[in-house]
Amino acid sequence: MTTETGTEWREDRIQSALSGENPMVMRRLRAGFAALGDVQFLPGYSVLLVDDPHVERLSELPKAKRSAFLADMDLLGEAVERACRSLDPEFRRVNLEILGNTDGFLHAHVWPRFEWEPADLVHKPVWLYPRENWQDQRHALAPRHDTLRAAVTEEIDRLTRDGRRGARCHG
Repeated sequence: MTTETGTEWREDRIQSALSGENPMVMRRLRAGFAALGDVQFLPGYSVLLVDDPHVERLSELPKAKRSAFLADMDLLGEAVERACRSLDPEFRRVNLEILGNTDGFLHAHVWPRFEWEPADLVHKPVWLYPRENWQDQRHALAPRHDTLRAAVTEEIDRLTRDGRRGARCHG
């Protein structure tokens, strides 16, 4: 998909989210965008993108916006947890990470973890999975993930609607 500026949305994920052209975005939150990950070898993998393309580190945000970003990360983490628990009885937990070693913009990873993962990886960081998991097209986000996407989005909406989170959600 090419954005109205003529660039592919992956080249500027935040600007494409701001312009409504990032197809991974599920919801606009207070300080960022809840998006499904490009790869789904762990179904439900999501990313929180900061809403300012110039912000590289959490420490660059003013204190109130920093708190809002962390609250958004918590919200997305709980939404992924609830959705994955309802869809897969072998759901174990969610791992939350802010790394920033590859992409030069602030973002947080939300990784669901499952009992069915390989025994040598189930209790280790997801980054120890073989590199091909990130590149193999059979793990790419696809229409078969629509139910999962809908479940996570519904949980985001439910959490914000029920007042359990301070995030203001925009569809």
